[in-house]
Amino acid sequence: MSNIFSGGDHELDLSNGATAVFVDVLMLAVSDLAAEPWDFRFAALLSLQDQNVMGRGAVGFDLAEFDWGATDEERARAKDFVLRAAALAASGHRWNELGYHPPRVHGYLHRFTTMVESFTPPAGSSALHDFPGPEDAAMASCVRHRVLSALPLYDGCFLCNRPPHC
Repeated sequence: MSNIFSGGDHELDLSNGATAVFVDVLMLAVSDLAAEPWDFRFAALLSLQDQNVMGRGAVGFDLAEFDWGATDEERARAKDFVLRAAALAASGHRWNELGYHPPRVHGYLHRFTTMVESFTPPAGSSALHDFPGPEDAAMASCVRHRVLSALPLYDGCFLCNRPPHC
């Protein structure tokens, strides 16, 4: 089973284990960079990629389904945030907190960055889609791990939800 992250003409098709690693490192970066309302909505979307909560092989997203914003400036800022988060994740930011070395994640992040860079967010705000709305933004932070989570929907962040053997 795999999880698909897509955008434009690109696709990142990841196994369940690869998805967990990809989302883990990206979530650590997003948690430290989030500052604007859109950033916290993106963090909520990432928290929905936690397979320990949502189910294995049941996650993924398409960049075309994001509400990138209503203006050129909003769309450019949102896209820049995702690219900065991917770059910070690729730098090894907070990987020491994972309890494992994330194998092959640089390749996943590189392919994701290429996908986001080549994607042109559509003009105008879009109300359809599964992108979390402002009321669903991940504004809560796990006190123990300093990671944004979709509380109160979950009992903790992705590190809290990790099975005991991890």
